Amino acid sequence: MNILLVLTSHDKLGNTGEKTGFWLEELAAPYYAFLDAGATLTLASPKGSQPPLDPKSDDPSAQTEATRRFRADAAAMKALAHTQKLADVSLAGFDAVFYPGGHGPLWDLAEEPLSIALIEQAIQTGKPVGAVCHAPGVLRHVKGVDGKPLVNGRQVTGFSNSEEAAVGLTEVVPFLVEDMLKANGGHYLSGADWQPHAVTDGLLVTGQNPASSEAAAHALLNLLA
Repeated sequence: MNILLVLTSHDKLGNTGEKTGFWLEELAAPYYAFLDAGATLTLASPKGSQPPLDPKSDDPSAQTEATRRFRADAAAMKALAHTQKLADVSLAGFDAVFYPGGHGPLWDLAEEPLSIALIEQAIQTGKPVGAVCHAPGVLRHVKGVDGKPLVNGRQVTGFSNSEEAAVGLTEVVPFLVEDMLKANGGHYLSGADWQPHAVTDGLLVTGQNPASSEAAAHALLNLLA
């Protein structure tokens, strides 16, 4: 079982002058859910090498058992420092694809043709795709075989408008994940803010927020079982 994890390479939080990137828990929790289930993992990003970490996800208050395990895991930290370039990755060797969130993907992966094509190819060839928190934003321009948005008619979730408002970034992000999913015809389902909530529809798994990372990973594993 080979799983590809795709991370953002974008590190600027709009025009705020602050940094962003991927959210540590949203990588660490799925990483160990997959690894402990016996999967072989490959990390990739648009630019390759070390992807930017959202500094807020490194705050002591944001740490979990999985993030502490990841930080102490030399093999995991090495894999993170040497992500493959997305352009060099072939889907052929993988059974599933998973996108950790953080605000970064809203700027690069949502618009990245290589990522869009990767997701479309995965779904067309029967390989599940998972995305958590802001990462469902990568589905913005992804189309199904019918030419309509992939999320059209599907049950989906992602970072909610109320959660974005709570972190004060509604006017900073290039688009709101919840609004985009709805505009593309998705049946958006949300749980309570900050509580675990993952949705599976066909081969697509989406998680609402950082707390949903592990649930989304296990949902993806269920599709591979």
